[in-house]
Amino acid sequence: MRKLIYYVASTIDGFIAGPDGSYDFYGTNGEHSNQLLEEYPETIPVHARQALGVDPANRSIDTVLEGRGAYEVGLREGITNAYPHLRHYVFSRTMTSSPDPTVELVGSDPVAKVRELKQESGLDIWLCGGSELAGVLRPEIDELHVKIYPVVAGAGMSLFGGARFAPQRFQPARSRVYDDGLVFVVYERT
Repeated sequence: MRKLIYYVASTIDGFIAGPDGSYDFYGTNGEHSNQLLEEYPETIPVHARQALGVDPANRSIDTVLEGRGAYEVGLREGITNAYPHLRHYVFSRTMTSSPDPTVELVGSDPVAKVRELKQESGLDIWLCGGSELAGVLRPEIDELHVKIYPVVAGAGMSLFGGARFAPQRFQPARSRVYDDGLVFVVYERT
């Protein structure tokens, strides 16, 4: 069965973005950049893939899920599909039509859609963001792949926005601390 992987950047205090949705405080360059680029090539947006010399083949992920807010970050820059190399789903109850024929809007229950996708054959499914969608899909997440930046934000969009209190156990599967201060941890649901 396919896995739902939440691959995301976070601050030390658990925020994926500022209150306004900004995430430019992370910094993207450093020792970790090349290794994560090699390990997660599918997560590189199309406009950066060629410039970075990213292999066009999908190795471990073939589907991306985004909430409306996360999707609109690229849309504001004129990018209607940052991941045309992946099956691309955007979850929204307010968008009435997709600005790109290769991006499928889902207005129904995200949990039901993810359960349907997991039953299909293929590679794993990447939950790209955002906070609210992650909160809804938390019971379906099989693995957390978290880039923890050495930043404390104090407030913002949490890893799991709007989620109710319901402790769920994950087991660290692997981790690495980079010289630039980033800690990368993969957690598997127990």
